Amino acid sequence: MADNTRILLVEDDPNLGNVLSEFLEMRGFDVKLCGDGEEGLLSARREEFDICILDVMMPKKDGFEVAKQMRDDNIKIPIIFVTAKDKIDDKQKGFQYGDDYLTKPFSMEELVLRIKAVMRRYDGNIDKQALPGADIFTLGKFTFDYQLRQLKEEGEETKKLSTKEAELLRLLCQHSNQVLHRDLALTKIWGDDNYYTARSMDVFITKLRKYLKTDERLEIMNVHGTGYKLIIPASAAVAS
Repeated sequence: MADNTRILLVEDDPNLGNVLSEFLEMRGFDVKLCGDGEEGLLSARREEFDICILDVMMPKKDGFEVAKQMRDDNIKIPIIFVTAKDKIDDKQKGFQYGDDYLTKPFSMEELVLRIKAVMRRYDGNIDKQALPGADIFTLGKFTFDYQLRQLKEEGEETKKLSTKEAELLRLLCQHSNQVLHRDLALTKIWGDDNYYTARSMDVFITKLRKYLKTDERLEIMNVHGTGYKLIIPASAAVAS
């Protein structure tokens, strides 16, 4: 498991963060260390991780805020809280947004065991429809096949999408009825979030709106200063 497991470690204590990061890397994990909640949340939005180890008491955003925002953003990775907060109310809050809760001080070997246990549970129970590998989506009267880059409308000729059109539509489908953050889409598809790639993405959004306009139930909304939201009413829900 460890060979391909990428960990987002969010810990504001630089000594503990460096020790944990080095230990986990020695055990074969790929670790990205962030020093506060805002940096951790930004990394979760921009990059792909298999699991997040999250401190609670941090500057800028505490761990509970970060975890809640990750869930609101539909970032579907397991979360382990590591914290000195050991009251039952804190643990209840932790399990509301996360998958495990480890109080400091703790054994680093125990942390590795918990990582493996949480990931086994996650792999067994994850909603396959929400996985990035779910390649066929139904959007109202459209069927979108990501692998073939085909958008098929009932009774109409199949439209072949460009690679970036297909990747952007896939992300929108995976975040249907939720906000798709601009920086996440730009980093995943264009590899950068500068001014010019942002303008390029706006052009692709316009093209996708044009392709979907014949089904009035569907809408790609602008979320001011944040990103986009693909609105799909329950009567036209995405499936795979």
